[in-house]
Amino acid sequence: MTRSSLTTPPPGAVVPAAHPGAPAPGATLASHYSRCFGCGSDHPTGLHLTARTPDGTTVEAEFTVGEAHQGAPRLAHGGVLSAAMDEVIGMSVYLFRKPYVTGRLETDYLLPVPVGTTLHLRAWCNGIMGRKAYLEAEGRVGAPDGPVAVRAAALFIEVDMAHFAKHGDLAVITAEHHDYEVNP
Repeated sequence: MTRSSLTTPPPGAVVPAAHPGAPAPGATLASHYSRCFGCGSDHPTGLHLTARTPDGTTVEAEFTVGEAHQGAPRLAHGGVLSAAMDEVIGMSVYLFRKPYVTGRLETDYLLPVPVGTTLHLRAWCNGIMGRKAYLEAEGRVGAPDGPVAVRAAALFIEVDMAHFAKHGDLAVITAEHHDYEVNP
């Protein structure tokens, strides 16, 4: 994966252990917002990712490329693939029980992904230092051990819930809030 120094953990960054209050290994993660393009079940053309954690430290999900997700004829749009990477990485920070936002996302496209293909996504954290989390993800074609079609490295920044209230819709945040998304 081609990575910049901005998505590479600095010396001293700590790889987090499973948080005691995180969803249990094997648990399915709820969407953080029902109309989210990435994980929301109510978004009409969204990715509809359903994620789970196999071990309390990584997240896995599947995404099937639909007609609405194509760029070139019958091929997934690169921006949609990047959005899938951002979403699975964003879901992995739920496991820390702190709210984060994407600061930087770097994506490498290794194989074309045809419409109808199921991508098996996996995300993990390489280290945390202060408010910065350094994460990676990969998307494999057809099976969890299939060929890697897309990889991503990201820098996420810890924020407080006031960030979402200031820049978003406080009523929706309150109505759809999940315990594991915030600091205990």
